[in-house]
Amino acid sequence: MSNEKDLYRALLDLKGQEILVVTQAAQLNLLGQVFRPIFCGEVSEVTEGSVTLDPVIIKMLNAPFYEFPLPLSIPLEKVVSFSTEVPCDLAFPLT
Repeated sequence: MSNEKDLYRALLDLKGQEILVVTQAAQLNLLGQVFRPIFCGEVSEVTEGSVTLDPVIIKMLNAPFYEFPLPLSIPLEKVVSFSTEVPCDLAFPLT
């Protein structure tokens, strides 16, 4: 996407659909668990500043189907890429 407005419009059309999102970070840390910034879930809300996935699965190496217990909002400026082609129940290598 060339800018956040284009990304906003693209994601707005995907509300209610399942997407895979990769964010801008080499790795993240959640409760002591380090993982790559790969999230998969249903687009529940899109604003001009963020996209919210609910439910959301965090793709972690040792728990590739970890369902986060809360909706997860991702700032649009942190979204590197997204896809509707990768189903959330697909296992794929994360190393």
